[in-house]
Amino acid sequence: MPTATGQAAAVVALSSVAAGIGGAISGGVLGLIGGTVAALVGWLIWSLTIFFVGTRFLPGARTQADLGQVLRTVGFSAAPGVIRLFSFIPLIGFFIFVVANCWMLVAMVIAVRQALDYESTGRAILVCLIGWVVFTLAAFVLSLIGLGSVIRF
Repeated sequence: MPTATGQAAAVVALSSVAAGIGGAISGGVLGLIGGTVAALVGWLIWSLTIFFVGTRFLPGARTQADLGQVLRTVGFSAAPGVIRLFSFIPLIGFFIFVVANCWMLVAMVIAVRQALDYESTGRAILVCLIGWVVFTLAAFVLSLIGLGSVIRF
């Protein structure tokens, strides 16, 4: 649904806020706000990369997608990240964080496969991996120039 891009952005923000609350002990309120903003920027960077790579360099036979489709599907794939709220729990918090991030990544691969009409999950994995590399490099560059709080996506 083309009008759901704002809802997808809200899912990314909620997922990031949950991670920020779970890790607020180390970052406080500024870390929470910075992490939320950084997650929204990260979502845009990752989605733009997936769209560009998936439609220009690695399109499938039936690929017909617009940027809005990719923004929405990648945004909604962040929904499992809400459980990162509980990452503050001693002994299991780190496990919760890792499980949530893996779940989000699997959801993203499925979302990319659907948004780009791929017949192969391998192609979706490759596009997501390329997006992750660009996302990670962007986060690194932002941190070098002092703008990068930890990007939590």
